[in-house]
Amino acid sequence: MRHDLIAALAASLLITPAVAQEGLSGPEAFSGIADRQQRSAALFTEMGKVLTHPRCMNCHPVTGGPTQGDDMHPHNPPVIRGDADFGAPGMTCNTCHGTENIELIGARGSVPGHEPWMLAPVSMGWVGLGLGEICAQIKDPERNGGKTLEDIFEHNAHDGLVGWGWAPGTGRAPAPGSQEIFGALTRAWIDTGASCPE
Repeated sequence: MRHDLIAALAASLLITPAVAQEGLSGPEAFSGIADRQQRSAALFTEMGKVLTHPRCMNCHPVTGGPTQGDDMHPHNPPVIRGDADFGAPGMTCNTCHGTENIELIGARGSVPGHEPWMLAPVSMGWVGLGLGEICAQIKDPERNGGKTLEDIFEHNAHDGLVGWGWAPGTGRAPAPGSQEIFGALTRAWIDTGASCPE
């Protein structure tokens, strides 16, 4: 009986619109905003729920090295960014972080992992910035690694390291919603002019 209930629930999720799932609304929730620029800014504000979540912010520091945990405490053991955003020589990110999450035996946690595992470039540091500033930074090819808006969509919607934010392993809360919803929001934001909130 329980198996049937789970199967029915799973089937219903496949046809449920991507709206307001786990705290992240899909683009449909903003269709009532008539002004295109205001709708675009509202879409980015919704994207901000992901962009300012610890799963993103921990790897987008402005200075120093990464933070960790839902409380964004300093990384333990202490690490530095390094020249290539990949840690110091002899203690690069992949010294501890493998290609996938590793559950810790006898502990309540895991070591996060993905290939590659690295910090965002300094030019993409977000900690301490407002959403409008993050938005302007994301759109600026001088600060986003030369990415176009289409590159940003691909990154948000399909990049595996971004996707890790929704499967972060034991001991960490996932980013709100899903990468699918985040990608749909990004697409709608771009299609409405990629306006930034104030």
